Amino acid sequence: MTQRIVDLTMHLEEGMQTFPTHWHPFVEITQLGRLGLEHRETRKLVLGTHTGTHIDAPRHFIPGGITVDQIPLEQLVGPASVLDLTAFGPGAEVGVDDLARALGERSATRVLMRFDWDRTLGTMGYYNDSPYLSEEAAQWLVDHGCRLLGMDTAMPDNPKNGRGCAKDSPNHKILLGNGVILLEYMVNLAALDQDVVQLVVAPLKVRDGDGAPVRAFAILE
Repeated sequence: MTQRIVDLTMHLEEGMQTFPTHWHPFVEITQLGRLGLEHRETRKLVLGTHTGTHIDAPRHFIPGGITVDQIPLEQLVGPASVLDLTAFGPGAEVGVDDLARALGERSATRVLMRFDWDRTLGTMGYYNDSPYLSEEAAQWLVDHGCRLLGMDTAMPDNPKNGRGCAKDSPNHKILLGNGVILLEYMVNLAALDQDVVQLVVAPLKVRDGDGAPVRAFAILE
């Protein structure tokens, strides 16, 4: 049987959309070596640990939480259940019953939430209007053994619950605080036509990293 590999990763490029705060830098790609002069091409990259398709390690929000270089690779590679949540539009909350119904009898160890929200990339709606998990749903995932949660949105939280709010990113804290790795800014989940796929997530091995850009892809039978 022929395998198919589906890339679930954003391109890294200058001008790409990044979270509009000072702690998320713009991407800069500067050519240094040139074939016509130095007889080789090299480039300098400037990017943040949460640029493009990336993982959040617990250290992102949890004091003393493990860092990117400490995450077991087994947690990032293996079967993942793909949840079709495309019925949830702008600003919609996904609750416990919604998650349980979408997951069915499949494993919650690795879960990919498909909203097709990557279609809104390049607009502020990508950040401001995304669907999100309720806090109870985040805890439900923890209670059902989730170790990795991927999504084609920028975050699992209600976008209104950011820095400066009474509740600052509660789902990040619930999930990361229980060792769940977050895989954010995924793309192309619409191309996954199987309920369970073999997922590979390969982050840059940043020492003491709170997060890191990744190459993420799915292997389909």
